[in-house]
Amino acid sequence: MKRFVIDTDTGVDDAEALLMAFGHPDVTIEAIVSVAGNVGVDKTTPNVLKVLDAVGRDVPVYRGCDRALVFRKPNAEDAHGSDGLGDAGIPESARTIEAEHGVDALVRLANEHPGELTLVALGPLTNVALATRLDPDLPNKYRELVIMGGAVYAMGNTETRSAEFNIFYDPDAAHIVFSEWLNITMLSWEATAENPLTLEQTNTLSAISTPRGEFFHKITRAQIAMIRNFLGVETLFIPDPLAMAVAIEPERVITRSERHYVQLELSGYSTRGQTVVDWRDRLGKTANTTIVISVDMQRVYELMRQGLE
Repeated sequence: MKRFVIDTDTGVDDAEALLMAFGHPDVTIEAIVSVAGNVGVDKTTPNVLKVLDAVGRDVPVYRGCDRALVFRKPNAEDAHGSDGLGDAGIPESARTIEAEHGVDALVRLANEHPGELTLVALGPLTNVALATRLDPDLPNKYRELVIMGGAVYAMGNTETRSAEFNIFYDPDAAHIVFSEWLNITMLSWEATAENPLTLEQTNTLSAISTPRGEFFHKITRAQIAMIRNFLGVETLFIPDPLAMAVAIEPERVITRSERHYVQLELSGYSTRGQTVVDWRDRLGKTANTTIVISVDMQRVYELMRQGLE
């Protein structure tokens, strides 16, 4: 049984990833921590509760940081809607969140269960960075840190062009994490762009007549239309479900990966937030990141379908 703590800026694909995790019989979600990113934390937090309503599960939810460490950045409402869930009109939940701050929860959980928990970070790394500063030994207390983030070939999806959104939103936090953690697994934006769901697969998932399937259908409609209008393709990008699939079944999902040293670019006008990979291991530094290069998309699709049935 895998035990996850999930840190998320709950937008459309984050919600899809949560559905996948809740649908897997060998995964226990110990806690969910919100963070600002796709939309503000005042929306990402209640969005977690909406997912819990859809799956009918009770998990402690903690509100995390409401901004990046240094500079405020625009969110991704253009992709996720003003509410973060595709403006689908999902009703507000009657559930409540825990009083403890999300950063404190990350530290406490690691100390209560050293070596037992996997931390899955689906949004900016603000909470993880602050937790690492509070407890410098935190990287040794989580079994692994799996993140959706980074552009390992500098083919990003932000205004700098070379950075991926989650890292670009708070590159200073990412710098702390990549400087201190040695057990990172990273699913990059390039891997996301190369592994979308087809329209046929998306339609099949949307047609599943369960509360989870209906939830998926509602939150993805606007995003599919956005991708069609802006990119002219009939597909659905699923960055966070890909990262979640890697966390759940790495031995089945990952078909190729490489382990290298990754560091953050913080000062470049056109490169701030770029994840720079030492592909040739020229620096002689200890590798800190397993970079997922290719995945078994059929298995990812099966995991998504399992999460909706």
